[in-house]
Amino acid sequence: MSAQLSAQAPRATPTCNPPHPIETDNVTHLKETILDTEKAQRMAEFFSLLGDPNRLRILSLLAKQELCVCDLAATLDMSESAVSHQLRTLRTMRLVRYHKAGRKVFYQLSDHHVLDLYRSVAEHLDESVSEE
Repeated sequence: MSAQLSAQAPRATPTCNPPHPIETDNVTHLKETILDTEKAQRMAEFFSLLGDPNRLRILSLLAKQELCVCDLAATLDMSESAVSHQLRTLRTMRLVRYHKAGRKVFYQLSDHHVLDLYRSVAEHLDESVSEE
């Protein structure tokens, strides 16, 4: 992909050449809407934890239906222990929740926000591929 990007003509990037007057009317209102540092840090950690392919594969299955650990492991060709480890991280991030039925533990996505996030990213990546 990077070879394709480097083969394309460079795009002109707007730059500021200081010193110049700042257009305060244009940027003052943005200071009120900027993400605060603490929330930015929490979001960065959240996205960092999503940076694991196995966690994303688990989410892709749970976006379709609720599954028990053993079915997730069999579908993903992973050990139940490895799947449980990933699910524990996803649970900590509040992306999945579980319930027990006998000896089995079933997982599902926590709420529609998680499903929306998953679908939005997948759709965005599908669009990127089709544009190339």
